[in-house]
Amino acid sequence: MADKGGMDKAKGKAKEVAGKVTGDRKQEFEGKADQARGDVKKIRAEAEERAREARGSMPKGPQKPM
Repeated sequence: MADKGGMDKAKGKAKEVAGKVTGDRKQEFEGKADQARGDVKKIRAEAEERAREARGSMPKGPQKPM
């Protein structure tokens, strides 16, 4: 699985720190938002992967009743 959300998290952390250092609250909060976006992308990618795995393990075609 590719690095889903990792770049957003890293960019967000850099923005957050820069905002704190310069006293720019807008930049700080934008950084936090970017980090949250990265978290969401990661969670979504993991859920999609689990769904693909589950779909692959399901029996194919109609099933006979027991």
